[in-house]
Amino acid sequence: MEELATKLLAEGIQKKVVSPGKGDLSTFPDGTKVIFHYRSSLCDGTVLDDSRTMGGRSKPMELILGKKFKLAVWERVIATMREGEVADFTCDVKHTALYPLVSQSLRNISAGKDPLEGQRHCCGIAQIHSHHSLGHCDLDKLQANPQPLVFTLELMEVLTPGSFRLDTWAMTDDEKLEVVPQIHVEGNALYKKGDVKEAAEKYHNAIACLKNLQMKERPGDEGWIKLDLMITPLMLNYCQCQLIQGQYYEVLDHCSSIISKYEDNVKAYFKRAKAHAAVWNETEARADFAKVVELDSSLGPSVAKELRAMEERIRSKEKEEKGRYKSLFSYDSNAPATATTG
Repeated sequence: MEELATKLLAEGIQKKVVSPGKGDLSTFPDGTKVIFHYRSSLCDGTVLDDSRTMGGRSKPMELILGKKFKLAVWERVIATMREGEVADFTCDVKHTALYPLVSQSLRNISAGKDPLEGQRHCCGIAQIHSHHSLGHCDLDKLQANPQPLVFTLELMEVLTPGSFRLDTWAMTDDEKLEVVPQIHVEGNALYKKGDVKEAAEKYHNAIACLKNLQMKERPGDEGWIKLDLMITPLMLNYCQCQLIQGQYYEVLDHCSSIISKYEDNVKAYFKRAKAHAAVWNETEARADFAKVVELDSSLGPSVAKELRAMEERIRSKEKEEKGRYKSLFSYDSNAPATATTG
């Protein structure tokens, strides 16, 4: 341990163990997945980020070592930790110059935004030397005045290569193609169990894999079309989950996109019709239901059932509105007049 500490000091990193870990120190080969909580602070104790509170939820960081994470010092110091260990690492400026950009991405992720938002038109080094705002006052100050930082890390888990499924962003193109059918099956199983939200997430992840690959193809080319034919059934499954969860306008968008490419996709028409009906677009719903029957007459009974349900909802809504307007404009003729003064 003393030898490790000496090496770190020579690199401009000072380590202080807060709580020792357990077991032997891992060799941390490339491809190892590490899961850890982090707190980033200025040397005066001012906290910049804390994974236990960021975004209102306690979500640890996950890294695949060897994938060239922008903040290389985290990979370096984690390689000195045991599972369960908590340690403070005070790092020189040469290790922390890119932290404002990393922090911006982490904050975007915690807020459900694109992690690269604000970084698309300017490379990292250029941003550090420019007056580009990161959208956070504390990060702008740190960007303008780089300084040493203290990273408090708690190493939760170490997973050896091959013992876990890679996050899609860390997969090769071949790995993405290989994993999509498996994710599809997992989504179907979750849907059958009634875990609609989790199933939707699975379908969404599989779609993201394929969309990433499709971006590398020319629209309309054979490779692009092949991937699109794989995306379409996943998108329809995703839309089914979103219908159940009441995300009707999202369903309208996705199904319309499918229909624009595949005019005979009866499932897309059916789901779009149900979404139209749910948001009171009666004319559009009837047109889509009619198209469903035109494309597949065997679905006539199902369409008739949906139409009856829509008509019943419309009658119920009209009755409710009539009652509301009636009470709004009615008055009691026997009620005494009341004088008011201002």
